[in-house]
Amino acid sequence: MLQFGGGKFLRAFVDLFVEEMNHSDHPVGRVVVLQSSDSSRAEAFNRQTHYHVLIHGSQAGRVVDETRQVHSVSRAVVAGHEWGTTLEIGRSEDLRWIVSNTTEAGLALDTAEVGADEVGTPRSFPAKLASVLSARYDAGAFPIQVLPCELVDRNADLLRSLVLKQAHTWGFARDVLDWIGDGVVWSNTLVDRIVSAPPPRHPLETMDALLCAAEPFVIWAIESEEPPFAHPAVHAVSQIDAYVLRKVRILNGAHTALVQRALGQVETVLEAMEDASLREWVEALMFEEIVPVVEDRVEDAAGFARPTLER
Repeated sequence: MLQFGGGKFLRAFVDLFVEEMNHSDHPVGRVVVLQSSDSSRAEAFNRQTHYHVLIHGSQAGRVVDETRQVHSVSRAVVAGHEWGTTLEIGRSEDLRWIVSNTTEAGLALDTAEVGADEVGTPRSFPAKLASVLSARYDAGAFPIQVLPCELVDRNADLLRSLVLKQAHTWGFARDVLDWIGDGVVWSNTLVDRIVSAPPPRHPLETMDALLCAAEPFVIWAIESEEPPFAHPAVHAVSQIDAYVLRKVRILNGAHTALVQRALGQVETVLEAMEDASLREWVEALMFEEIVPVVEDRVEDAAGFARPTLER
């Protein structure tokens, strides 16, 4: 797997999935993290043999407090001065997936982009991906699946259009454009897991520069005929839109509404949920207003809302 970005979310989400699969009967391999520039994070990936994810929260009425070791990242490559290495990874027959989480800002082209045949590293994420896919096509390698994790509607559709636009600008041949557009598998996804920095003064903080924390709840919905690998949190769905609607209306919608309702009364979500009147208000909002509006358009709206309160 080639991974654009090595932030906390991907470390506690995709990379942890790969780690868990590698301890199953169906291992899926290792991850190479691509960083845009030199950073302490890239240095930490290459210095450390593994990192830790703290899984903490409440799930099905049970308190979860676990520490997971993640060994699935083999190394980090810095695009700024290792672009040739990046292209070699792109050409590899062992490469099966490309994942990314470059935030919304990363899903944009750069008007200052140089020509594709000029020496240097492409500037934008879509241009980097176009260059990697072109190198893979030239090497005759089989197409791969692109799984963007950015939180935007139909993220793969958007990324595909940006990559093709950059490829057109660079003057890629028609067969390369067709292969990128139709040969590569572009899968829209929805990610759902709250990830954060570790608690202050955690004992592992001094020895693990990549330490992060995550809640037990996790879903990766992928618009595909089958999931890329058989992890219990990874779900192949026919249409991603319903899953996006469910998350945005119930989780994000209730959270946003709670900010307005509780502003000036409490500082955190936990404090709000421990306040009887605020919790009653949120529960009524979810089950009397939001769920009835979306339940005909999404799968198990009430079943999603109940663990949302727990989260």
